[in-house]
Amino acid sequence: MAKFIFKMESILSVKEKLEEQAKAEYSIEMMKLRQEEEKLDKLKLRRDMYQSKLYDAVKDKLNILEIKILEDSVENIKYNIKLQMVVVANQQRAVEKAGEKLDNAMKERKTYEKLKENAFEEFKAEINAEEQKEINELVSFKFRSGSDESEE
Repeated sequence: MAKFIFKMESILSVKEKLEEQAKAEYSIEMMKLRQEEEKLDKLKLRRDMYQSKLYDAVKDKLNILEIKILEDSVENIKYNIKLQMVVVANQQRAVEKAGEKLDNAMKERKTYEKLKENAFEEFKAEINAEEQKEINELVSFKFRSGSDESEE
């Protein structure tokens, strides 16, 4: 019996490898995003702590130097939060880009897998047609052989 050979098997293999690479890249970008979001959360916690200290300092006896230091700290943290929000937004875009790359790689792999399935179905149909032809020839040969004997 003939063996099925998909002519584009090497391309399918490359597409599968590209998809795996895209999955790995997406995972890395997601991990980076989580890290950047954690940094942002920590900055927000520090801001809240400084704001609380500032509130307590203003509420207690007026120590102008301490209040000024705390106000500067709050403003500095707010600035760092804005910067970190930009970093997070950039990382989110990197994740989206990696996700699109992964989607495209998956679509290409699926396309070649579908081509392989279609080629295999054609192969099976050809094999069935050949088998049917052989069966028909056998039946025809037996029929002819049987009718030759009856004529004698």
